[in-house]
Amino acid sequence: MPLTCENGVVAPTTVEPLPARPRSPRARLLRERLSDRDLAVLQSLAMLRLLNGDQVQRLHVAEGSPATKARRARTLLQRLAELKLVVRLGRRVGGVRAGSAGYVYGLSGHGQAVLATDGPMGGRRRRVWETSPSFVGHILDNSEVYVRLVEAERDGLLEMLDFQAEPAAWRHFPGPSGQRVILKPDAFVRLGVGEVESSAFLEVDRGTESVPTLLRKCRTYAGYWHSGIEQAAHSVFPRVLWLASGARSMERITKALIQMPREAQHLFHMTFLDSAVPILTATALGGRSA
Repeated sequence: MPLTCENGVVAPTTVEPLPARPRSPRARLLRERLSDRDLAVLQSLAMLRLLNGDQVQRLHVAEGSPATKARRARTLLQRLAELKLVVRLGRRVGGVRAGSAGYVYGLSGHGQAVLATDGPMGGRRRRVWETSPSFVGHILDNSEVYVRLVEAERDGLLEMLDFQAEPAAWRHFPGPSGQRVILKPDAFVRLGVGEVESSAFLEVDRGTESVPTLLRKCRTYAGYWHSGIEQAAHSVFPRVLWLASGARSMERITKALIQMPREAQHLFHMTFLDSAVPILTATALGGRSA
């Protein structure tokens, strides 16, 4: 679905339409007070789980000068926080100099009720929890990939046909003994570049995982590839793109990939996180795994 803009409101490209009515009277009243932009921010948080202030601005406040966009984004997030629809985590990303744009936001239980959605992993609604900086950083890295894809779509470099974050990106398949195995990509993306369509599973690595852990993940991908489920449904198997946060991460990914059987090594590609969008765009013309 292409990016839609109306009256300067930038909406997510891949979220589902809003349900007709929230389930509780309070949620219905809250929803009636919200603008299209307000709802678009809540939908982005429902899909991605966490966004910092800068990412919210780049997604949903695309018009005006830099100062105007920053002011409007602050006002937007303050309003949603006062309505108790979003929760601001008690730390900044990027330190004090990042200012309000560095604060991290998540969807509150009230926000989930307004959207008539369940919790971030499909369970009961709950307040966004404080967690380790590395886990928050991991989620924000995934969100950053999505934001950059949206920006590339605005620039006419690609069409984002689908984007699934966790847990929508997860895949289930039978293991060697018939047991249920869950493949847990960080995200799945399907892009149109010119006349070519391509898809990829994304794995963001911040250099905190051991080589054996990375190798197990790669073997799970190979098992899913061997199952043929994805190919039967979509005729192709998405490339698996590892996104490294730095040299240490790249070194560990490389060590894991060279231990994979030769027949499966073509499934995997790797680059640095900052190069995700150029690589996804460039490799769209390179064919996909069958």
